[in-house]
Amino acid sequence: MTELVHFELDADGVATLTLDDPATRNALTGSDIVDQMLAIFARIEHDPDVRVLILTATGKVFSSGGNIHEMQRQIGPDVSPAALRQEYRHGIQRLPLALHALEVPTIAAVNGPAIGAGCDLACMCDVRIAAESATFAESFVKLGIIPGDGGAWFLPRLIGMARAAEMSFTGDAIGAGTALEWGLVSRVVPGQELLPAARALAGRMAANSPQAVRLTKRLLRESQHARLDALLELSAAYQALAHKTDAHADAVAQFLAARRR
Repeated sequence: MTELVHFELDADGVATLTLDDPATRNALTGSDIVDQMLAIFARIEHDPDVRVLILTATGKVFSSGGNIHEMQRQIGPDVSPAALRQEYRHGIQRLPLALHALEVPTIAAVNGPAIGAGCDLACMCDVRIAAESATFAESFVKLGIIPGDGGAWFLPRLIGMARAAEMSFTGDAIGAGTALEWGLVSRVVPGQELLPAARALAGRMAANSPQAVRLTKRLLRESQHARLDALLELSAAYQALAHKTDAHADAVAQFLAARRR
C-alpha cells in the first residue's frame, strides 16, 4: 500500500498528519487516503500522549477534493445509485464522523487551495490557519454534484448560512483574506510561516491539562445542539471529573505558592 499520509508526534504531544499524494493533488477519493487517515485517527484516540493534531499537506495544494477519474467511474452504467449511496456512507463519509469525534483539538494548516471535499476537510477541524496562497471553494455545483461529505453541515456553522449559501450555490473560490474576514480561518500567514504558526498554537494548547482540553472540546461539540439546561448538567459532570485530576491539583498548588511569594 502506498503511504499517502505521514504521521509525526513530537515530545510535547503535538501530532502532525500530512497528506502526501502529489499525483492527485491530495484528492480524498479513488485511493486509500481516507482509510489511512482513519487508521491514524484511531491511533490518536487510543494514545494519551497525543494532545493536539495538526492536519496539513505537502506541495502547493491542500486538497483537490474528489478525484475526477473516480467521478468518471461513478458516472458509468455499472455503478447503480444504490451502490453509490453505499460508497459514500462507507467511504468518505466516515472521515467527517471520525475527525469530528476526535477528543483532541485539531488544527488545519491550509497550505494552498482547498477545493470541494478539501475545503470540507479543513472545515472538519476545530481551527484553521491559512497560508497567503490558500483558497477555499465549495465547488461541488460546478461539477453538477452536491457536498456529499458533510460540507452542508460544517460550512454554515463556521461562516453563517448566507455566506455558506453564496459559496455553495456559486462554487466560486475565496482567497485567504476573505476567508479571514468571514471567519473561515482564524489567521493568515506567509507560506513559510504556516507550520511554525500552527505548531506554536498547538504548543499553547498542549501545555494545558489534556483532560481539561478534551472535556472542553466535548462541551463545545455538545453546545451546538444541546439545550442550555442539558449542557449545564453535562458541564457539572465534566467539572467534577476535572476537579479530581492531578493537573488541576498541581495548577492550584502552583497558583497559591506564587501568591505566597
